[in-house]
Amino acid sequence: MWLKRYALIAAGSLFVAVGAIGVVVPVLPTTPFLLLAAACYIRSSPRFYRWLLGNRILGRYIRDYLSGAGIPVRTKITALSLLWLTILISVIYFVEITAIRALLLIVATGVSIHILSIPSAKAR
Repeated sequence: MWLKRYALIAAGSLFVAVGAIGVVVPVLPTTPFLLLAAACYIRSSPRFYRWLLGNRILGRYIRDYLSGAGIPVRTKITALSLLWLTILISVIYFVEITAIRALLLIVATGVSIHILSIPSAKAR
């Protein structure tokens, strides 16, 4: 049983790290990884789960998701602008393989549709 507990704590910690990176990297989603971390922590360590939900930066993503609060319009605009800026720079200057260019554009389109489908919330 202890092996399962420690495996879940390790997985949760990995998901927190990836989610934290997603806070600053526009093409990496934050909330799904933090939700996975919360699911791992709630099954293995109530202390880590409380820490994650109470975290000043990361906890907000989970609390907003669980409450259905949505994303402020300004955050949507910023996220979409950074997403498309980085994707277009990558496609134009760094990626030479057409299939990968197409894949990047498809991913950016999918992420954009997802962001736009989330309800808009009032800014804090």
